[in-house]
Amino acid sequence: MGWTKEVTVEHPDKYIICLAPHTSNWDFLMGQLYSGAEGWRINFLMKKEWFFWPLGVLFRRLGGIPVQRQKHTSMTDTLAATAADAKTFKLTVTPEGTRKRNAEWKKGFYYIAHKAQIPILLYGLDYERRLIQCTRSLVPTGNVEEEMRDIKLYFKDFKGKKPDQFTIGEIDND
Repeated sequence: MGWTKEVTVEHPDKYIICLAPHTSNWDFLMGQLYSGAEGWRINFLMKKEWFFWPLGVLFRRLGGIPVQRQKHTSMTDTLAATAADAKTFKLTVTPEGTRKRNAEWKKGFYYIAHKAQIPILLYGLDYERRLIQCTRSLVPTGNVEEEMRDIKLYFKDFKGKKPDQFTIGEIDND
């Protein structure tokens, strides 16, 4: 398909992939093709509305975990505990939480990684350059605002499938 990768970050036994931008359903396909080519099985979060018959069976088999976005559940605590107790833990999250333009990124992936003390690998999909890139990771310290700012800035130059649907919001670049 003409895509290349630039991945310089080590992949330990436990991690969370923060994948952005997420502007199209094609992002899911690209992620599945890439992880399959690498020989990885990585779980992913997806809104529960996609888990209807027969897609629900397929998504679960691929590693999908349904998320009830309208309800406050203890999902971050549950996933953090699972990650801390497991020998391996691999989860992909799209921080925008939607394919629509959203400056208010979800922080659940950050809290899971912080509670479990596992790294967040920053993966960008750039449709303009046809590039999958991961050149940075971090283990959260608990300084949420500063580290979320840094995470957003990492993704500022990536072009999604629908570039007008992606934003990191208003961020001071200092």
